[in-house]
Amino acid sequence: MLNLLDQMPLNLLILAALTLGLAPFVPEPHLWEKLKMLASGTLLKPIDIFDLLLHAAPFILLGAKLLRMALK
Repeated sequence: MLNLLDQMPLNLLILAALTLGLAPFVPEPHLWEKLKMLASGTLLKPIDIFDLLLHAAPFILLGAKLLRMALK
């Protein structure tokens, strides 16, 4: 699994985080909306939880890649 993370180009992960992670941009990024729902305790529907995970995945992968690069 870590080999797959090592093979992913950093610029691709940055692009994914900025596009998929923040889409749609108007009226506010979806990830931000879901994080506010999580903080307020209204993130209850399975589709909303899936949506949070989908939009957070690029940021999680980018963070893991950067952490892995820093530890090498």
